[in-house]
Amino acid sequence: LCNCSSVGSAGAPECNHTTGQCRCLAGYAGPRCESCAHGFYPEQGTQRCQPCACSPTGSSSAQCDHSGKCQCKVGVTALKCDQCSDGYYRFNETTCEPCQCNNHSQTCNSSTGTCLNCQENTEGDHCELCKEGFYRSAHAAHACQRCPCSTVASTGTCRIRPGETVPRCDRCRTGYTGLNCNQCDQGYYNSDSICVRCRCNGNVDPARSPGVCRPDSGECIGCLHHTAGFHCERCEEGYARDPQGSNCTRKEATPGPETREFTTSAPNATKATSFSTAVLNSTLSPTTLQTIFPVSSSDNSTSAFADVSWTQFNIIILTVIIIVVVLLMGFVGAVYMYREYQNRKLNAPFWTIELKEDNISFSSYHDSIPNADVSGLLEDDGNEVAPNGQLTLTTPMHNYKA
Repeated sequence: LCNCSSVGSAGAPECNHTTGQCRCLAGYAGPRCESCAHGFYPEQGTQRCQPCACSPTGSSSAQCDHSGKCQCKVGVTALKCDQCSDGYYRFNETTCEPCQCNNHSQTCNSSTGTCLNCQENTEGDHCELCKEGFYRSAHAAHACQRCPCSTVASTGTCRIRPGETVPRCDRCRTGYTGLNCNQCDQGYYNSDSICVRCRCNGNVDPARSPGVCRPDSGECIGCLHHTAGFHCERCEEGYARDPQGSNCTRKEATPGPETREFTTSAPNATKATSFSTAVLNSTLSPTTLQTIFPVSSSDNSTSAFADVSWTQFNIIILTVIIIVVVLLMGFVGAVYMYREYQNRKLNAPFWTIELKEDNISFSSYHDSIPNADVSGLLEDDGNEVAPNGQLTLTTPMHNYKA
C-alpha cells in the first residue's frame, strides 16, 4: 500500500510503484509526505506545513523552528528577522547598522538612527552635545560637567575656549563680571551676594574714580559738587542746598547786631591790630572763620581760630563752663560745711543761773540734746552756802558757784 498522507500528498492512493514515494504538495516532504519540507514548519493544531518566510537579509537560514521563528543575524530581531535590534538601525539588504550614540545611549530610532534617552547630561542626534548649563570636560571620564555659572548672575551656559582649561560663562547679566560672573561690575556693590547698583545721587564721576562705590559696603567714593555722606546725599560743611534743592552752594556769613573787639598779632609784628567783627554763631564754618580772622602767609604759625575747627571750639568752651560750675559747687559746699561747724560750737551746752531775793531758778539750754532731763539738777541736799556767802550748786558730775 502507498499509505500517502492525506494532508501532504497530491493523491492519497497513488505512489511510485517502484520506490513507494508519494507525490507531495508544496511544503511537505518524506516518502509519504508526512513531514514539512525545508523552509516550512508544522502549524500547531492542524499539522499543516506553513512557510517560514524568513527574511533573506536578516536571517542566517531559511529554516525556522517549530514555532516559526527564524534564525536572525547580529543586530536583527523579530519572528521573521525583518527588524533591527535595540542599538541598531537602518535595516538594509545586508544587515542592521549599530547606533552611533557615543556610548551615551543604548537605543536609537530604527529608521533614522537618532539616539534616544541620551545619558550623562548629553543631547543631540548622536548624544554628541552637552545639555544647556553643562560643558564638555577635557577629561574623557567626565564628558559633560555642570557650568560654574549662576543663573542669577549669568545665562547659566559656559564653554571652554581654545587655549583655556577652565570654562568661561558665555554672558554675564547686567551688574556682574568676571570669569564666572561672580564679581560685581563697576558701578555696583555686593549686597547679600547680589550685585546692586551704587546709589550716589549722581555726585560721582566713574571716569575719575576706580569705582563709583566700595564693592563691599556701597559707600560712595569721591563725592563731587561739594557733597558728602554715605551716598553723597548731603552738602559739605559750609555749604547748603540752593532754593531749588539741586546744588550745594557756599553759606554766606550773617552778621549779628552785637560786635566784639578782637585783637590778633603775628609773631614778627610790631604792634597789635584791633578790629570789630560779627558775633560768631554755630553756622560759621572754619573757612568763614579764616576769612574773618586772617593769618599772615609769611608766618609759620596760625591763629587759634585757624587751627581749631568750630566744633572743637564749642567743645572747649563747654568743658571750661563745666569745670567752672564744678569749682563753684565745691566752694559753696565748703562754705556750708564751715558754717555748720561754727553753729555746732555756738550751740554747745551752757547753764544760766538767775538769783532773786527769795528763790533761785536754774535753767538749761542744750541744742545738741533737746530731750535732756535736768529736773534733778537742783536738789535741796545738793546746795550749800559757803562761809564767804557764795551759793554752791553740787551735782553728781559738776560743782557750780555763784
